[in-house]
Amino acid sequence: MKKKLTISIVLFFILVCIDQYIKYGFVFLDFGFESDCISLVLAYNYGVAFSMFEFLKENLKFIQLGLILAICLYIYFNKEVFEKYYIPISILLAGGLSNILDRFTYGAVVDYVYWHCGFDFAIFNFADVIIDFAVVLILYIQYKQYKEDKKRV
Repeated sequence: MKKKLTISIVLFFILVCIDQYIKYGFVFLDFGFESDCISLVLAYNYGVAFSMFEFLKENLKFIQLGLILAICLYIYFNKEVFEKYYIPISILLAGGLSNILDRFTYGAVVDYVYWHCGFDFAIFNFADVIIDFAVVLILYIQYKQYKEDKKRV
């Protein structure tokens, strides 16, 4: 358990640092790139995915912080969940907390990846990508467990 917790904490901090560095670059160092299909441009998202709940603005960061706290409490009281999913949990919490940190630091989430090849897609950031990756990883672990359970029956 200690080894998994250490790996989890290290992974969490590495991912938050990477995400915050990239966002810092877009806000203060004029990072950017333009092409026919993808642009890297600074944008502020005051809502969540696809700017939903933008009307909550200042309260959104506290609601999200409460959700993260609830997840942490659940994991604390259900250690077997952490044992099984410690990697995706670390990735998920890193992405979520990094975006919440943006809300406290910049007043909104810093987004910068804009896909516009063939169709316009929502603008997003590294934290969003790792959150999606964590969810896919959880689903994969669940699917693998389902297959193993099915073989036993």
